Parts: sequence; structure tokens; C-alpha cells
Amino acid sequence: MTRVVIPTWNASGVLPPVSASAPTGPERSPYPVSLSEFMLRFATSAKRQQILNGFLQYRALLHSAGLNSGFQWLDGSFLENIEITEARDPNDLDVVTFFSLPAGVTQQQVLAAQPSLTDRNHLKATYHVDAFLVSLGQRGPELVERSVYWYSIWSHRRDATWKGFLQIDLDPADDQLAALPPSVSVSPGGSP
Repeated sequence: MTRVVIPTWNASGVLPPVSASAPTGPERSPYPVSLSEFMLRFATSAKRQQILNGFLQYRALLHSAGLNSGFQWLDGSFLENIEITEARDPNDLDVVTFFSLPAGVTQQQVLAAQPSLTDRNHLKATYHVDAFLVSLGQRGPELVERSVYWYSIWSHRRDATWKGFLQIDLDPADDQLAALPPSVSVSPGGSP
């Protein structure tokens, strides 16, 4: 995956869905970025840091269930300049995890070992994520259908404003590099 720099928020306070200078070019949403870049870019307040730390714990839960291969799409008000546009903190991070199962393991086995992976209320309360799972092992039409569903939901705000979202790798090796140090301080202007 070729990673790109996370674009800046546009005048609507969202990530642009495509590059303004090349709207038909390959640089478009979902933007593939590193977990570290994502963490650094959005750790701009104590609330955002709390959500990011919960997200890392959620990733650790996925990894403990053997889900180490795949990618995640990230979206929601967390990726917006919501503090300015709506004068509030983000509540959580929206996450769809597209995963490949380990060899010889079924999805039923993974979910039996970690039943909380499908308990959205628990995941929101514990990890501050609104999380969904999509198996990359689904048959072609099913996988395409699920991908198109998420893309169409996440490419617009409820007010029909076009927006972008991010994609990060599920590889657990990225998590240690991305962990926020406990001493990250945030200035009143929102920059660490």
C-alpha cells in the first residue's frame, strides 16, 4: 500500500474526498496512511487522546483474536474539525476492520474466543469505537457489496457534504510505534 499524507480539512471542516488539483487522480479517499501519522495528526485534545488510546486497545483486542492481517477504514466526526464546525468534542471513532482469518481458523472460532468483537455497545463504552467487521474471505459479490456499502455511507456527511476518510494497515507491528506517550500535552489551540 502506497501511503499518502493526510490532507488538511477543507472549508467544510472535513477531509476532502479527492485531490482538488487532480479530482480524477489516484489520490482519493480512503487515504492510505500510517497508524503513527493518524495518531499524531488527531491527538489534538485530551478527549481525542482518550479515543485514540481506546482505539489502540481495540486493535490489541483484534490482534489477540488472531486478526493481524487486513486494513481498517476510519471515519466519523473524529476525522472532522468538529470542535470548530459543531463546537463539541468527537464521541468516538468509526472503524470498519477488513480482515483475513489466520490459516485454519474460522470466523466462528474467532468470535467464540472474543465475543465482545461484535458487541457494539461494549466496544463504544470500553474502547470509544463504533466498530464493524468485514471478512476479506467473503465471496467476491458479498465483499464488493459490503465495501460499496461502507464507502457510500462514509463518503458523505448527513447533510450530503462530500468527505474523505482514512485507511490504515491492521499489522500489529505498527501499534507500538504509534502509541501515544503519556506526556503528550495539548496547547489550547489544539496542537500537541
